[in-house]
Amino acid sequence: MSWKVYLSGEIHTDWRKQIIEGCKTLDLPISFSSAVTDHDASDGAGDVLGIEDSNVWRDHKSAKVNAIRIRTLLKHSDIAIIRFGNKYKQWNAAFDAGFCASSSIPYITLHDEGLTHALKEVDGAAMATAETTEQVIQLLQYTVSNT
Repeated sequence: MSWKVYLSGEIHTDWRKQIIEGCKTLDLPISFSSAVTDHDASDGAGDVLGIEDSNVWRDHKSAKVNAIRIRTLLKHSDIAIIRFGNKYKQWNAAFDAGFCASSSIPYITLHDEGLTHALKEVDGAAMATAETTEQVIQLLQYTVSNT
């Protein structure tokens, strides 16, 4: 079986690359997908529908266009990894976690210990909570290698 893993959340560090490379090194049967991680491209996803004078409406249109990709990829995923970073608030990641929980898509949260209290409800619905990419790789290895 080939597993589909969706990588959600924080875009300012290389955590996605670490997980992808770690799983590739272990030759795990996993394909990865993600939201668009280019900030400018994501923010301008709705611009094809016309330029807006107000950032509120630009953000609104772009969020809907981005949701086409995100919801489709999440629905077709076997598991999601949802990363919360310390520097910025990832409201989109929290939304993805809620979407996963309501859609019965298993997910693993990834964040530093300092965010444990703030994310207690999100973590409570997760199948696991990891603090390092190495832990995520080990969880994925266990999951896909023992099937």
